Formats: sequence, structure tokens, C-alpha cells
Amino acid sequence: MKKLVSLILALAMVLSMMSFAAAEEPFVISVLLPDHNVDVDFQKENNPILEAIEKASGVKLDIIFAANSTYGDTLNTTMADPSSKQPMIVRMTDARGTTMINNARAGAFWDLTEYVNDPVNYPNLVGNAGIYSNISIDGRIYGIYCTRAYPRAGVYYRKDIAAECGITEIPTTIEELTALTKALATYKKDCYAINMCSYTAGTISIATVMHGAPNEWGIDENGDVYPAHKSPAYLEGLNWLRDIYALGGIDPNFATIDSSTWNNPERNGTAFMRFDCLDNCYRQQEWFEKEAGVTEQIWEYVGPVAQADGEITVWPQNPGFAGELVVTKAVKEEDLPKVMKFLDWCNTAEGQMLINWGVEGLTYWITEDGYRTSENPNGGTSDVNVETKKIQGSINQLGMGVMGDLTIKSKDSAMRMRYNELNTILAPYAVANPCYPYVSETNVSFGAQLSTILSDAATQYIAGIIGEAELRAAWDEWEEMGGAKIIAEYNEAYHAAQGK
Repeated sequence: MKKLVSLILALAMVLSMMSFAAAEEPFVISVLLPDHNVDVDFQKENNPILEAIEKASGVKLDIIFAANSTYGDTLNTTMADPSSKQPMIVRMTDARGTTMINNARAGAFWDLTEYVNDPVNYPNLVGNAGIYSNISIDGRIYGIYCTRAYPRAGVYYRKDIAAECGITEIPTTIEELTALTKALATYKKDCYAINMCSYTAGTISIATVMHGAPNEWGIDENGDVYPAHKSPAYLEGLNWLRDIYALGGIDPNFATIDSSTWNNPERNGTAFMRFDCLDNCYRQQEWFEKEAGVTEQIWEYVGPVAQADGEITVWPQNPGFAGELVVTKAVKEEDLPKVMKFLDWCNTAEGQMLINWGVEGLTYWITEDGYRTSENPNGGTSDVNVETKKIQGSINQLGMGVMGDLTIKSKDSAMRMRYNELNTILAPYAVANPCYPYVSETNVSFGAQLSTILSDAATQYIAGIIGEAELRAAWDEWEEMGGAKIIAEYNEAYHAAQGK
């Protein structure tokens, strides 16, 4: 009898241990992310970063990477068949794209509005209300925004070349910027002032908003929505670029220069100014230091630029985020809190460090004075190491930064520090797109094609291929082909939100 009782007790203990082990199994979350390191195979098994994330969060990640260059196609294919086994968390790179909007409305994603407004249970998801408004669809929030430097965009130039032209002061007005640009345009034969490429939207937006135009859409004196190109300041900005082009200050082949080679004219010394993301300024400086042995600062940022009346307006390169993370209906309703708890953890200091920088001693180190460094004290530089890329991959695409950057900071160069400072300085002058929170059905369906009419006309106008009459004819064509309907739909949504 004693033996039988002992056997039963032993069996019960084994079953209890098995039950406990099963309960301790981590919750598995599948994630689809864009891959920016397709040249290196990501190490899925025994990955020390994934193991550290699992230990800290209690969640096991099953990451599916898709090449960033074709990520849009991957998203479309993935979401097209709801019956297929879909990832539980998906990074949506275009918050206003048809894939995001149509799938949100079709019920493919969980409505997260209540979660991002719950500071008790999900304190690290309660972020900037304005940014959440920007990613909302029909007044509801379907994702956690991925924070991006704001406003980020501006002008930078070669200060050493400018000095050779007799200009040593950083421009603070459009008039002074014009003088600098014209000087750089005539500095040397076969060289250009402004480095432009086929991605013309950024350059045009920075120039036109700098002159006082709206950011895509504006609100007139009657409280109605109108497109930016109907602002006189928009044409002023185009004329400014057109004049620089006519002076020989822009490569006549700019419209055919691929954006992947955009850096080349600056690095081979044939272009000296760029209207783009300001962080590229310190990257160019660092490239010259590393590759060309430059020891002095040769690149410089242009800060706030005032119009003739003193007003300063800045085009924000982004609306405060770069995509969002959505939770698909592949997650059962009873499991949704687990997924949201994980996303909340991702936004803590611990989560940010593991997701963005990996594991201390493997992918980063801490200096004696408390800064993060990629310099291995035992020799070698981790950030260019293939083995490091195998375990880091593009896990940072899971990062959101809703609570701001809580990571241990690196000891930045003076130029990197100035970039961060400029984002703070320029932010109050950033011009928001008033229609960003609203949806125009026509714009969702045909906006991309219609925008091509405007961008092609602007490009041809800058290059002197067409004149103002043809430019305005293209604007009329845009309106006739669907632009008028977009204007009407945005007005309806805007006025409804204003209670009018």
C-alpha cells in the first residue's frame, strides 16, 4: 500500500512539474519587420539578443524579416489573404497607405484606442496625443507609432567651399541663403550648388514651405481646406529652385539620378548643398573624416531661415513617426493583453536597449564615464562586424520610442549634438499637415497617381522645360482628374471634426 501511495505521489509530483513547466513556456509572438540588412543572414537559433528579450519580457519572438526594398509588396501579399497564417504584430511603414487604411476598416487589426489611453496598465504606450491623432483612422487608433526625429528636415552645405566664396556666416534669412546658393552655383565648372535627385519631393517641400507654403494642405481665411500648390508661396519656392537651376546650380540630369546614389555628388566634390534630412550632414562629415582623412569640420547646418517679414516656417520631413506597429486578428482576443503588455515593455528603457542596441558586451559596451560605445575594448568595431549583424539584424524595426529615447546615450560628436539641438530649435516652426488625421477615399484610391501629375509638372518647371502656363494647366488637370473630389472630401472631414 505504501509503495502504491508513493507511486501515486511521485506521479502526481511529475504531473505537477510538467504542468508548471508548461505554464512557464513563454508566449510566442510572431512579428513581420522590414529588413535593412539583407546582405547578412539573421541568426534565428540561439540568438543571444532574442534570448535576452525572452528572459526580460517573458515573450518568445518569431521574427519574419522581409527585404525593405520590396516590403510594400510583402505587406500587400500578407494582408491580401486573411485566411492564411498571418503574423501577430506587423510593422506598417505607411500609415496613410491603402494597405493600412483598407485593412483597418476591414477589421484585420485590433482597435488599440483604449489601450493607448490606459496609463494604469499600459503606461509606456500613452504617448503624444497629436501623433496618435495623425495615425488615427476614422477616429480610432489601430497601431503604436514608431517615433521619428521631428522635424528633421532642412538645409546643409559645405562651409569650407562657402568660405572660399567669401561667405563665412550661416544664413538666417532666405535672402542670405539665396546669396550662398548662387555663390556655390558659380564656384567651379561642372559643379553644382544644390544636390538634387529623382526624389524631388523633399527638396521641393523644404523650399516651398520655407517660402511660406502649406505642408501639402492648408486652411484658408474662410476655414476651408486647399492644396499647397494653390498658395502663392508654393510658386515662389518653385521659382527659387528654377532660378538656381537656370544659373547652373542644379545638375540638369537630376530627375534621373537614383536616390541610392544621392550621396555621391557630395562625396566626389561636385555638389555642395542639400535640402534633405539634417542628420545626413553629420554622416557626410563622418564619411569625409573616415574615408578622406578630413580633420576639420567642412559641413554645416542651416538653422531657422526667416522670410522677408521675419516669419519662419519649416517643412517637417515626417509627422513625428515612421510607421506604426499593428496587432492583427491573428491574436486571439483573450491573448491581446499579453501582446499589449509586451509592446508596453518594448517602450521601457530595458526594452529599448535590447531592441535598439542588443546585449552589452556583444553589440555595445559602456565606457568608464557611462556612455554607450560600439568600440570593443578588446579590439574591433562591432557596428561593421558581420557576426554582430547576424544577431542584431533589423530587430530595431520593432522599436517605437513612445516614451522618447530612454537608451544609454553614446558620446556624440559636436555635429551630432548640434543636430539634436536643431530638432528642438526647429520644432516650433514646423508646419503640420492639417489633413493628416483625416481620410479622403479618393486620395486613398487614386492619390498616388494624381500626385504624379503635380510632381512631374513641378520637376519640369524647375528644369525650365515648361513655363507657368503649362504648370497651371497641370494643376487644373490634377483637379479635373480627381483633385477636386479630394479637396471636397477633406473639407467634409475637416469641418465635421471642427463641428461645422
